[in-house]
Amino acid sequence: MSYRAKVPKPTVKRLSLYLRELEHRVEQKQPTISSRQLGDALGLTDAQVRKDLAYFGQFGHPGIGYDVTNLVDRLRKILGTDRTWNTALIGAGNLGRALMAYGGWQQRGFDIVAVFDQNPDLVGQWLENHRIRPMSDLAMLVKERDIRLAMIAVPADRAQEVADRLIAAGVRGILNFAPRRLDVHQAVSISSVDLALSLEQLAFQVSLGLLGSLDEDDD
Repeated sequence: MSYRAKVPKPTVKRLSLYLRELEHRVEQKQPTISSRQLGDALGLTDAQVRKDLAYFGQFGHPGIGYDVTNLVDRLRKILGTDRTWNTALIGAGNLGRALMAYGGWQQRGFDIVAVFDQNPDLVGQWLENHRIRPMSDLAMLVKERDIRLAMIAVPADRAQEVADRLIAAGVRGILNFAPRRLDVHQAVSISSVDLALSLEQLAFQVSLGLLGSLDEDDD
C-alpha cells in the first residue's frame, strides 16, 4: 500500500514518537495499550492517535486497545526501520564526532558504514572504528557498500557541494546539519536540523513567556 502524498508530515513525525513510547512499553512487558494511554503519554488526544494510525489501516480492537508488540512491528515497517539502512557521515569535525559518539544508530536501524572528510589532516585517522576516507572515495564506496542515506556535518559554505556529490553518487536521502538550505532539485529526500534556528525559536517562546512544546504541529 502506498501512503505517498496523503499523509501529513506532522503525522509522520508523531509516528516516531508513538514508536518510541511503544518500545518503552514493550520493555515494561505491557501487552496492550489504548489510544488514550498512548496519547496521554505524549500530550496528545486519543482522537489524534486514532486519526494518525487510520492513515495506515486498521489497528487495535474496541474495548481492548492495541497489541503493543504488533503495533511496534507495524510502525517499524511503515517508517522503514524494520531493515538496516547503510549510512555515510560527511564531516569528521566536532559535530561529526559527536554524531558518531551517539550509540543508538544501529538500534534504530541505521548502520554508519563510512566516514568522509576533505581535511587531509583527518583523512586516514580512525573515528569510532571507521577510517576516515577522502571525498574522492565517495562515489566508489556509496556503490560498494550500498549506501542509501547520508548525514552532512560540514560548514555551511561546503554543504551544497557535498549534497551535489552525494546525489551524483546515488544516495537517496540526506540529513543536513549544516545551517543553510540545500537545493536538491527534488532528486533526493532531505531533512535539515538547524540547531541555532531551534534555539532562536526557543528564545522567542521564552521571551514571550509562552509555555508548551515547539514540536507540536498542526495536522
